[in-house]
Amino acid sequence: MDSTFLDHPQALAVLFHPRSAKPGRSRLPNVDDGSIALSDGASLGYRLYKHEPGAPVIVYFHGNGEIAPDYDYSAGEYRRAGASLLVIDYRGYGWSTGQPLASTLLSDAEQAADVLPDILEAVGLGSSPLFLMGRSLGSAPAIHLAHRNPDRYKGLIIESGFSLTIPLLARLGLVVPQMSGAPDPLGNLDKMREVRLPLLVIHGENDQLIPVSNGQALYDASPADLKRIVRVPYAGHNDLMMVAVDDYFAAIKDFLRDTLR
Repeated sequence: MDSTFLDHPQALAVLFHPRSAKPGRSRLPNVDDGSIALSDGASLGYRLYKHEPGAPVIVYFHGNGEIAPDYDYSAGEYRRAGASLLVIDYRGYGWSTGQPLASTLLSDAEQAADVLPDILEAVGLGSSPLFLMGRSLGSAPAIHLAHRNPDRYKGLIIESGFSLTIPLLARLGLVVPQMSGAPDPLGNLDKMREVRLPLLVIHGENDQLIPVSNGQALYDASPADLKRIVRVPYAGHNDLMMVAVDDYFAAIKDFLRDTLR
């Protein structure tokens, strides 16, 4: 089963919740806004929160109701954890163009990843080690890139990620029959079984949208030698930082340090 059936309007209505924004409006220092041209004429917007040269860069794919400028509120925490943060929007989000589609979600991430070296070199971060991070919906492009080109990245961080697509759609209210023996349309769990990159999974134990069993399944599937799961008591899907901000970023800081030793 491929992902094209997820482009049905009913599926798109539950998978994507885009909002628009204009670039260049952050009040924070050391912020670069830009766009990545895609092969079909659309473009993806991004916001880069720069730390010092040589420090890790976290390439971040966000949840379905967020946009890159939302990370103005937490970029300082990533900086204190020792990393630059590069947040990439999906089609139709922020100042990206086009319509968000499930069928282009992963191929768009591939094209963005292919030009990251040029983007980072232009702002003096060309020597920085790269980490992938995906939250919720963003777990799919993050895992996909880790699976496609593991040699480009030092590690993978998954927050509130899903293991299987069809059960997620069911929880979102869209009933899609799973064809017996058909592969998962986004393939998070299957891909994770082959990703040996160091892994950090963070998941709220009270997550009612994507239950913590999803994060545990991704963690258990990983063959990585260095891996850690942080299950946050009392936290749901969208309040991890409110419930345990110190633990959240301490886990990220420790993971970056341990991976780069």
